[in-house]
Amino acid sequence: MSGDYLELNRHAWTVDAPNWVEAGRRSWAGEASWGIWGIAESEVGLLPDVSGMATIELGCGTGYVSAWLARRGALPVGIDPTRAQLATAQMLQGEFDLRFPLVEARAERLPFPDESFDFAISEYGAAIWADPYAWIPEAARVLRPGGELVFLGNSTLVMLCVEDDENVPAAPRLRRPQFGMHRFDWDDDPPVVEFHLSHGDQIRLLRTCGFEILDLVELRPPEGAVTSFPWVTTEWARQWPSEEAWRVRKGG
Repeated sequence: MSGDYLELNRHAWTVDAPNWVEAGRRSWAGEASWGIWGIAESEVGLLPDVSGMATIELGCGTGYVSAWLARRGALPVGIDPTRAQLATAQMLQGEFDLRFPLVEARAERLPFPDESFDFAISEYGAAIWADPYAWIPEAARVLRPGGELVFLGNSTLVMLCVEDDENVPAAPRLRRPQFGMHRFDWDDDPPVVEFHLSHGDQIRLLRTCGFEILDLVELRPPEGAVTSFPWVTTEWARQWPSEEAWRVRKGG
């Protein structure tokens, strides 16, 4: 697959946006919970006290993470490159009577001055759909010294084990090399591009951008957990992490 990944992904998310309205509505209505297993924030502990903080959600989609932050007293801004996703977020703002700025922009080129925010977050969003060598330096640029970045996506391990067909669950074997992992082109309909780094490459990138690593949380679903995503089973994810979340702080 060739072509600009932004345009490929924006087209795919424009086509798929209607399929995420109900999921977005449920997340807006619920408490903070993370990933495809919906693990509660009380168990995962990704959020600091954000009261009064200027926050930015990178690749906000339907905007539910920013809604969680707003209810905790933050002053959130949600950015996303897909207008159809932002339209859903705006609709849900009206339904839940909770409004914050929504900006059509890409995480790799943020339309904000240096040191504009206290906290940045991406649950999937930019965390997997944007090139980390572009969006992580931008997150560092717009964060104030001492500001935290939290991002959650697929684990390194699951990306080594997942099948090419998203409808076939990951098996307990390695399917692709870890060295050189970066861009993953999926021949879906429409095609999409994801980005995933090995832990070593991720650590080097974060440190180059001036981040101190606070935690790497490997999410484990509870027994009996279910997900609507077919590419991993509960049995697999109970033995090996299917998702991971990084917490880092900008030095200064």
